[in-house]
Amino acid sequence: MRVAVILLAAGLGSRYAASTGASTAKQFVTLAGRPVIRHAAEALAPHVALLQPVGDPDLLNEALDGLPVLPVVAGGAERQDSVRAGLEALDALPEDQKPDLVLVHDGARPYVPAQLIRGVIAALSEHPGAIPAVPVADTLKRAENGVITGTVSRDNLFRAQTPQGFRFALLRDLHRSAVAQSGASATDDALLLESAGFSVALVPGSEDNIKLTYEEDLVRLERLIGPALLPRTGFGYDVHAFAENRPLIICGINVPHTRGLAGHSDADVGIHALCDAIYGALAEGDIGRHFPPSENEWKDADSARFLVHAGELIRSKGGMLINADVTLICERPKIGPHATAMRERMASLLQVDVDRISVKATTSERLGFTGREEGIACTATATVLVP
Repeated sequence: MRVAVILLAAGLGSRYAASTGASTAKQFVTLAGRPVIRHAAEALAPHVALLQPVGDPDLLNEALDGLPVLPVVAGGAERQDSVRAGLEALDALPEDQKPDLVLVHDGARPYVPAQLIRGVIAALSEHPGAIPAVPVADTLKRAENGVITGTVSRDNLFRAQTPQGFRFALLRDLHRSAVAQSGASATDDALLLESAGFSVALVPGSEDNIKLTYEEDLVRLERLIGPALLPRTGFGYDVHAFAENRPLIICGINVPHTRGLAGHSDADVGIHALCDAIYGALAEGDIGRHFPPSENEWKDADSARFLVHAGELIRSKGGMLINADVTLICERPKIGPHATAMRERMASLLQVDVDRISVKATTSERLGFTGREEGIACTATATVLVP
């Protein structure tokens, strides 16, 4: 029996976006160094002959690059529209390549146990449809305006999961019939079979088959999928002398001052120190190794590029930045009025929450070169988690 899977990725994930403020659709959020939907595809691929992604072609082609998937088809306004698009794409294959069975899976469920997938497929030998489900264990309450109005019996209640499995031709025909009925809709595909009088089997689901919906779900999934992560801390230190006729760029922000800083690039002492701290934590040398001052390409370069590179290097290793602490040492200018903007700028470049970035300043009590206002020094520490 040839098995296909329709991998749904057209949803916007409004509840996840509302709870996290994320602009990225949840199925493309990075989880353990890879997009959520890629984890789902890799879990399903060994069990199927055809993998049909449905959603934004650009995002899916990037997320699933290198995996044996069929050409992406665009999704629809509703889940049912996206499933139908996947079914029609599979039906358009040559006759000898069409599937006998089809699974439908939400791309926001990245952790799919192999036993669950095998259970759904096995059940289709006796039933036209099968879904994984887990019994409702918690007491259910009905409420209005924050006040309980009744208790709902949990007997014979189950929480449905995906992948849901079906005989391909039957599900295709039921979707086409639903369209013909002008408005018939279903929150999941099993409902189409139920409404038409076909039996749908329940097979054991898994509490770990989590659908990413809220921020805390991502934390649970990181524990399931992510490799063991070890903390590493790096230290960075940089100094630049003041110079005439140059802008003063510190931590990515143009700070009003009578002089700027001398250097091959834009001489952003804050970003340079932080880059060195990150490179140190990763045992990747220093900023000069990655952006040699001997190369004209980096002359007067925006140091933001350096920090973006440092962040990409963390992610390429499957790691994450936990905290960065930057301390600027100078008599003038005053850093306090600009510290928030500096934190926000560097957090944006590193693609982390701003509460992971600290910027503060101190003086050297008029001692040394910073005390004589000959330049600015900066120290930085960075803690990362890496496999």
